[in-house]
Amino acid sequence: MIKPGAVISYFQMCAEEGENLRRGMNFRLRRKQSVILMSVRPGAPYKDKIEENGRVLIYEGHDNPRPADGKRPKEVDQESRNPDGSLTQNGRFYNAAKSHKEKGNAPEVVKVYEKLRPGIWVYNGLFNLIDAWQEESDGRLVFKFRLELVDDKNTSISGWVDVDHTRIIPSSVKLEVWKRDGGKCVKCGAKDNLHFDHIIPYSKGGSSLVADNIQLMCARHNLEKSDKIE
Repeated sequence: MIKPGAVISYFQMCAEEGENLRRGMNFRLRRKQSVILMSVRPGAPYKDKIEENGRVLIYEGHDNPRPADGKRPKEVDQESRNPDGSLTQNGRFYNAAKSHKEKGNAPEVVKVYEKLRPGIWVYNGLFNLIDAWQEESDGRLVFKFRLELVDDKNTSISGWVDVDHTRIIPSSVKLEVWKRDGGKCVKCGAKDNLHFDHIIPYSKGGSSLVADNIQLMCARHNLEKSDKIE
């Protein structure tokens, strides 16, 4: 079972989901889970934001890659429906958010992966899709989605439970730690099965917001350390 903070390759991410993830928004894949891929790196194509000390993700909807009339994707409004009338990924996530907010249905649970570097991804955990809206951005309408980090011990997808997280580590901190630790475990130098680990656990007052409290550890040493302060 993959845990929040795990560093994986694109191919490992696809294997985890049982899908060849070719798009950033994936509503209810074959395993009935929803998955989004995010990035807040400089030059990222969409304006995703992490707010409220890592508990809230504001995710921007995705463009139509082939808009009509020869226009570029960034020149037209994001769409909720395809030309044949079927819902786009924007439309599917939007309807799910409104079903929760307006009808009181259970929120859609979404798995979130974040692009750290080309070919390198971090699993950020499970989020509840709480709200959705459209707003103007650079002269066009885009979709925005509010997702809140799951902390309900009873929330699960496909029979497994994911509760081992309380905050997203900011992307800037992840990148600083990755560079500082050389992309390898600080204990043994391993370069695979890596996790972003809190030196002082959040449950004991440690921060997710500063690189000094985050380190890279392989799965074996991360498991051995557990939530102990060394």
